[in-house]
Amino acid sequence: MAEETTASRGPDLRRGPGRLLLTLYGVFTVGAASRSVYQLSTRFDEAPLAYVLSAVAALVYAFITVCLVRGGEGARQVALVCCAAELTGVLAVGTWTLADPAAFPDATVWSDYGVGYLFLPLVLPVTGLLWLRRSGPRVAA
Repeated sequence: MAEETTASRGPDLRRGPGRLLLTLYGVFTVGAASRSVYQLSTRFDEAPLAYVLSAVAALVYAFITVCLVRGGEGARQVALVCCAAELTGVLAVGTWTLADPAAFPDATVWSDYGVGYLFLPLVLPVTGLLWLRRSGPRVAA
């Protein structure tokens, strides 16, 4: 039986710090998704922008979670793009919520840089980018 090894697939993103990232992204996926589904289905008219942005955050978290589970170089590259998009979203929405609070009658996961989640939405993508970059292919000198 020709079983594919981790070495031939690329990095195992679930080892070391990746295990903690996988757990946190999994929790954030479930939390943001359940929150946004509830808000979109019961209170959409109160703050549609905030609730849609929470759903977008949940999708980004889900993509990163799946990539961390899959492992390999292709998944690592997709996760890098998703973490960069997440960081961009957190910075953009965080700044927007501070600059124009009236645009957000209710908070999103990324409001005020994730203050409602102990700033984890800001810390996670930075940590994820560092881990994914470190776990990438080594270039010989």
